[in-house]
Amino acid sequence: MQKLFIIAIAAFLIAACGNNDYSPKPRGYHRIVFPEKEYELADIAGCPFSFEKPIYSVVKEDDKAPDQPCWKNLEFPQFNSKLHLSYYKISPKATLDELREDARTFVFKHTSKASAIDQASIFIPEHNIQGLEYIIQGNTASNYQFYLTDGKKNYLRGALYFNEKPNLDSIQPVLDFLKKDIKHLIHTVRWK
Repeated sequence: MQKLFIIAIAAFLIAACGNNDYSPKPRGYHRIVFPEKEYELADIAGCPFSFEKPIYSVVKEDDKAPDQPCWKNLEFPQFNSKLHLSYYKISPKATLDELREDARTFVFKHTSKASAIDQASIFIPEHNIQGLEYIIQGNTASNYQFYLTDGKKNYLRGALYFNEKPNLDSIQPVLDFLKKDIKHLIHTVRWK
């Protein structure tokens, strides 16, 4: 009986030592289920612009700027992120050149953490829209920003932020998904 027990334990130990793969396993991330893309008009009362937004987003007041009624946050609750939208009326107090320089300054504040900052022109002449989009690579607080203007009266700036510690590896799929929504928003902005 004792020999049988020793043979059973030996067989068990030999069978347990079959896998010799000791390589470290990569860190896993949660599976992200993306909703179907569908849009609706966001015509914000009292503001001189409208746009189409994803149905899974919510337009809210920017509580940090109560004196700016056309500063809005487009929140994406499912992705713990928000697109800050700031509207300015172009005037002698806020010239187009000053507003453009402010946008550039906000983008380049991320230089210390950014691995690259790319910019692309936005030009939609049929809707009197021009501007720039900034794609900021790396573990920065904001990876996508833009501004739009008609060159005369209206200026709209947007900046996407995640309410998470910046880690591009983990937010990249969501960032890519939301960039498509923001590009749709850009192409559907209409000045009133």
